[in-house]
Amino acid sequence: MEAGPALAWLLLLSLLADCLKAAQSRDFTVKDIIYLHPSMGHAGSAICEEEQLAAADEVFACLQLSKRPATPYPGGFKCFTCEKAADNYECNRWAPDIYCPRETRYCYTQHTMEVTGNSISVTKRCVPLEDCLSTGCRDSEHEGHKVCTSCCEGNICNLPLPRNETDATFATTSPINQTNGHPHCMSVIVSCLSIQKRFTV
Repeated sequence: MEAGPALAWLLLLSLLADCLKAAQSRDFTVKDIIYLHPSMGHAGSAICEEEQLAAADEVFACLQLSKRPATPYPGGFKCFTCEKAADNYECNRWAPDIYCPRETRYCYTQHTMEVTGNSISVTKRCVPLEDCLSTGCRDSEHEGHKVCTSCCEGNICNLPLPRNETDATFATTSPINQTNGHPHCMSVIVSCLSIQKRFTV
């Protein structure tokens, strides 16, 4: 087998793994969510037993299944919300259990931390698209501090904190522009497939 097709397949599989990777919680568990936000899960139900939840994607699936049947508007969702909490646990623990305003669509997180990675402040809220256009990490005006910002779409999807460029992303479950689909992942996948096809012909 030539190196070209193998490399193309490796790139394609790597890209698919990155596109499908689930966010992992670092310091806030499913048990915390069910205990502190009872409307988000039913502690006694077979669906949301903590022992059965092995990965973050199962947690979010559980939370989606156990949502209240009625929302204040179609597509209603919740985000963890706090302003300048000391860390992720304090933010998520005291976040009010309320639906986001209708004019918002995403959950926003801004994490300010020391060079060592220790949290200085955490801000989370419901936001419209415009507030999610500049995700990523940057050095703060305060020496030795870094600020990472992320956005996501989905019910309480902003559980974890962004700590680096890999985490500080804009993750959507539906296309931003309905005609283009998910441009980044799709264009790279198509490019990898065309490279692979070129080497096999």
